[in-house]
Amino acid sequence: MKKTIKDFLLSFILCFAFLGVSACSSDKEENPPAIKTLSSTTSKIDFESKENTIEITINSNGVTWTLSNTVSWIKLSQTVGTSGQTVVKITALENTTTALRNAVITLSGGELASEAISVSQAAGSLYPNYNTNPIAADASGMESSAVELAAKIKLGWNIGNTLEATGGETAWGNPKVTKALIDAVKANGFNAIRIPCSWNQNLENAATAKIKVDWLNRVKEVVQYCVDNDMYVVVNIHWDGGWLENNITEAKKVENNAKQKAFWEQIATHLRGFDEHLLFASANEPAVEDATQMAVLTSYHQTFIDAVRSTGGKNTNRVLVVQGPTTDIEKTNKLMTTLPVDKVTGRMMVEVHYYSPWNFAGLTKDETWGKMFYYWGNGFHSTTDTERNATWGEEADLEKNFKLMKTQFVDKGIPVLLGEFGAIRRTTLTGDALTLHLNSRAYYLKTVVKTAKANGLLPFYWDEGSLGNNGFGIMNRTNNTVFDTQALTALKEGLQ
Repeated sequence: MKKTIKDFLLSFILCFAFLGVSACSSDKEENPPAIKTLSSTTSKIDFESKENTIEITINSNGVTWTLSNTVSWIKLSQTVGTSGQTVVKITALENTTTALRNAVITLSGGELASEAISVSQAAGSLYPNYNTNPIAADASGMESSAVELAAKIKLGWNIGNTLEATGGETAWGNPKVTKALIDAVKANGFNAIRIPCSWNQNLENAATAKIKVDWLNRVKEVVQYCVDNDMYVVVNIHWDGGWLENNITEAKKVENNAKQKAFWEQIATHLRGFDEHLLFASANEPAVEDATQMAVLTSYHQTFIDAVRSTGGKNTNRVLVVQGPTTDIEKTNKLMTTLPVDKVTGRMMVEVHYYSPWNFAGLTKDETWGKMFYYWGNGFHSTTDTERNATWGEEADLEKNFKLMKTQFVDKGIPVLLGEFGAIRRTTLTGDALTLHLNSRAYYLKTVVKTAKANGLLPFYWDEGSLGNNGFGIMNRTNNTVFDTQALTALKEGLQ
């Protein structure tokens, strides 16, 4: 049936009433305008201190955009663009300052809200890069893992108060180290040498941390004496004025890591040719009391490892030694819960020292906190001079301490270097008192070595060259003979 004009009008009225004008309109909009958008693929960029370039992508939908940069150390490959995808290269120039630096790049486009891209760059080093000629890894002569190397080290000896002496090698009363001395040490039962070394006082230029080549050559010469005798040798950064050891703080962290890196790049490069007989040690007795300081010390050790490894050659696989906090066993057990990361597995040792009880091993006058002990160990206490008998730190404590290191490290494949131990001679005593003291001291040395070996620790006796009262010296360095036969015999008996 045909619809009349009246029917059409009625339909239109009904549509208007129920659905609204838009539904009834013949001019309905079929393609609304697209929503404009603008974005980047990142809102945060972190650069290393060296010059580096990264790429970001700007995504624009119908927007002409601008990148704004207000700092001179950031360079942009493009600062304006139009709709679509645009790759922009952002370059941060090398940071030659010693401070972290930050900036903001702003992405804006027309009436749209701006987008901020935050940029940070790590602090630059205080010193030049001394890893100027890294070479390919050389595994020849470096076959032993840390565990295998530890099995070869029997008994060690320190050239104390010599190459670390403030003012020069002979400044603390010892003669220059000769090959004849090292030959004598080897002939008397030691097969390893620890060489405490200073470097900070031997700089050609303090502003650039450049070590004198003559000093590097001198240390190399002494290392050669040892290696020529088939002896294992440890080279460290010793007290060295305390620049590292007394400044394990957040405030000094950047500065000291820079120096640690500069020194070890030079030391490692200069001594790179030695085979596995040479070990490097990061520090000596770093003063650490809590977890915060321990974290800083770990960063110093990490810098050491990275610097040595970066030089390549035999250093790629060299065994490296990191020190526990204050090289104290109890602190190390408590605070050294993680080790620095080494990209080479099985080539790290931990170092601790042992002079316990200090009342016996090193105390030279009575203090408010304790008196000197003259006599140590079961069967070696005096019945007449009883106030000088050790009251703590005897065999049971020695065993407990060394067992801590065995459980924490040795049992996990990380050998422990007992880098220093010893006890002074109290030769102002006379008669039976002197005899009993020297016998108890010999027993102490024998027991330390025996207990160390039983728990996988590698003992290095501390010999600072002093042959008088309160001295540790075993070798007479003026004529290269044994001065303290009793002590030497005791050390060797501990190995049996």
